[in-house]
Amino acid sequence: MTDRVLFITGASSGIGAATARTAVAAGWHVGLMARSADKLDALVAELGDRALALPGDATDLAAQERAVARLVEAKGGLDAAFANAGTGLDTPGTVEGDPEEWRRMIDLNIMALLYTARVALPELKKRRGQLVLTGSAAGKRHIAGSIYGATKWFVHGYAGNMSEEMREWGGRCTVIAPGMVDTPFFLEPKPDKIQPEDIARAVVFALDQSETSDLREMFIMPTG
Repeated sequence: MTDRVLFITGASSGIGAATARTAVAAGWHVGLMARSADKLDALVAELGDRALALPGDATDLAAQERAVARLVEAKGGLDAAFANAGTGLDTPGTVEGDPEEWRRMIDLNIMALLYTARVALPELKKRRGQLVLTGSAAGKRHIAGSIYGATKWFVHGYAGNMSEEMREWGGRCTVIAPGMVDTPFFLEPKPDKIQPEDIARAVVFALDQSETSDLREMFIMPTG
């Protein structure tokens, strides 16, 4: 078993919760951040003492600072951070869309991700750790008028920039770029698409690479 420690945002459901389960099964300790305290408590009850609930809003920098500080105090350090929290739009389109909904999405898809990097990097640097970001297939190709896709283009660009920065001290940054995943992100189930467990296995695979391997991107599409 490993004593490595992973911080996950958006951890109460979907990809985040699946990653928590897969990481604990692989021997990791996990700190789980999300707004849904009840869901986090249920997940921790399932996973046991290798999991720590860290309820809070990822769009609040101070909340992320408190979460990482509490995790480091409880577990002794930080080896990886998974900036996974994200959302889409109910009403797409530049003219048709809702600017307030854009702001909420940008706050979560971009600002919260930057906050995760900001609060985690000082701890990751101590252990030559790894940053993992949830990107998207929508951040690799142009989709007509997609504002959501544009936020994921940011994630992909930032991931590459962080890879260059982190390599200076032996750290690594990996962006996971899935196509459609069957998660609560969508109002209707997508059983023939990528499953959250598929992405969770990809995250743990990226974290398990040798120190000589810098796996910068994983692009995963559904077979269906």
